[in-house]
Amino acid sequence: MARRSKSSFIEDLYFVASKLPWWLSVVVAVILFFYLDSKAVMPEIDPNNPASQVSGMMVYQFAYWLRYIIPPIFLLGAVASFFANFKRVALLNNVRYDTTPVQDVLASVSWREFEMLVGQFFREKGYKVSETANGADGGIDLRLTASDFKTYLVQCKHWKASKVPVSVVRELYGVMVAELAAGAFVVTSGQFTDDAQAFADGKNIQLIDGRLLVGAIKGRMPQASKPAITSVKSAISCPVCSSEMVLRTAKRGVNAGNQFYGCSNYPSCRGTKPHQL
Repeated sequence: MARRSKSSFIEDLYFVASKLPWWLSVVVAVILFFYLDSKAVMPEIDPNNPASQVSGMMVYQFAYWLRYIIPPIFLLGAVASFFANFKRVALLNNVRYDTTPVQDVLASVSWREFEMLVGQFFREKGYKVSETANGADGGIDLRLTASDFKTYLVQCKHWKASKVPVSVVRELYGVMVAELAAGAFVVTSGQFTDDAQAFADGKNIQLIDGRLLVGAIKGRMPQASKPAITSVKSAISCPVCSSEMVLRTAKRGVNAGNQFYGCSNYPSCRGTKPHQL
């Protein structure tokens, strides 16, 4: 996501209002208007207390004008939030019902639309999604809150010409560890390098390429031969494609020998979850 330039108080207020649910911005606008309107009352003249007269006039002047400025900003933010939500749903449905080849489905969306699409994808999977305010928060584009209140970080890469390298995954993993997040996702419209996939193996960081993302949105996973492994089935669902997960043992990397849950659709889906004893 592009970094936002330095903005004014009104612009920041509008940004906050546009990120709230539209109905909440409307409620805030109404409450603020009636609160400020209640303060926009000409103070009584008290010759014995001129200081209170001055402070009362200041409150009156501020409240009188702010009631016509602040609530409308929240109403405009509510309109922006409503149409943004409508666009997110429309983007997801366009991908879900698009009949063009998988490699062409994401070709027409912009980088901003791709982030909106990814955010809506996670919303449908039950996460609460927050977009980062500056778009450069350690490379984090989205923050997810699961039903168990655990936090997951998401970085979106709208790359078509080149594969996402291991450096991107490694940096995100460092941010995940530093912030004590439960996990992280790197989502790209393209593909990942072999080094990036090898680094993510055994860690609670999921790589979702364009083919996997489109397949998950459409409700079907790409067909692939499953590896012949001995595993223990579980009732845990994959955080990427919602398929059943199996208990596996990491064979390499810093987590070698540790057990984790891996998606039964591997290698088409590389979703993992930690195994907690």
